[in-house]
Amino acid sequence: MDRSHNFRIAWLLPVAWFYWQPALCQFTQIFPQTKVFTGLFPGFARGFDNSFVVEVIGKFHVLEMARETTSYGSNFTYLSPSIIFHLLRLRPHAIFSSSFGIWTILALLLKPLCWWRVIIAYEGSSPSVDYRNSALRLLVRRLMVKLADACITNSHAGKAYLVDILNAKDSRVFVQPYEIPDTKTLAIQENLELNNSQIQRPVFLFVGHIIPRKGLQILLEACQILQQQGYREYTLQVIGNGSQQEELEKFAQENHLTDCIQWVGRVDYNLISAYFHNADVFVLPTLEDTWGVVVLEAMLMGKPILCSTGAGTSELIVHGENGYVFDPNQPEKLAELMCQFINRPTAIADMGKKSQQIMCQYTPEAASKCLVQVTNLVLNN
Repeated sequence: MDRSHNFRIAWLLPVAWFYWQPALCQFTQIFPQTKVFTGLFPGFARGFDNSFVVEVIGKFHVLEMARETTSYGSNFTYLSPSIIFHLLRLRPHAIFSSSFGIWTILALLLKPLCWWRVIIAYEGSSPSVDYRNSALRLLVRRLMVKLADACITNSHAGKAYLVDILNAKDSRVFVQPYEIPDTKTLAIQENLELNNSQIQRPVFLFVGHIIPRKGLQILLEACQILQQQGYREYTLQVIGNGSQQEELEKFAQENHLTDCIQWVGRVDYNLISAYFHNADVFVLPTLEDTWGVVVLEAMLMGKPILCSTGAGTSELIVHGENGYVFDPNQPEKLAELMCQFINRPTAIADMGKKSQQIMCQYTPEAASKCLVQVTNLVLNN
């Protein structure tokens, strides 16, 4: 029998979001004694029912330490310390733990006693989550990285932070997108039809919370510039809701953009694929996102991307081939890039195909292969 069947692996995830599940499903096929512990579980994504064992531990709370509207701000994520008893009961051989929170600290503190291996999963680098100006946080994180057996991250920016700032050994930091979508979760439901009677193409799609950090204000300012230049034959579909929605709807009205913008509202995750399919171009104007799985979902659906440099997934955009990368503080540049799709609609299909070709490298199987290699490395060390 394959030795991997004998190893017990624990995953410590504050929230086991849908985008974790494709890779976890594949990983569990190699290490069937895998168990996911989480503080919040939204349920299994479509096509992944009971594909791995998950247990919710205690209550999940995010305590706001310092409010910032254009960034993540400073937060403390409360997770139940009772995770200790669950880990002692399971006695895992290896633990994957998300970021530098309390669960990761506890796993590392117990490591000399329990002889398990610990891999830190750092989603990606961004200014407000890196805490580069906090000497105390950096000291604690450097110590945690030193105690850990390895680190994984979605992005090269994440690796640069771990190696250059936290002094992790380069040979112990692995870059592989593991928070990725799967075609099963994005399958279009046959009975869902969208009303396209009021739509002018091309259709630019935004999906996300309507809050300042997500940069929708910049996208609307770009639309305002297009309006001033005489461009009105396009549609911007906005999916999501949030605290800034009323303010931005008023902005759209005052700048005569209502004919170009559709405010769709919140859409259930199982229905979102229809909007991706219907769109021509996906836009993520975020000011700060450590990763940004929604970009990968659009690429998987064969869409060209307009992605700001504020998103970790901007690394997967080949500028001029499957889309464009822009500075989120320059709405005039975004307007210029949108013009390219309005003036050259024939480029949309070719760029969309390139997005799908790029995504062939970033599959749940590829993510799992890397995670398995890291697991075997630390277990055999």
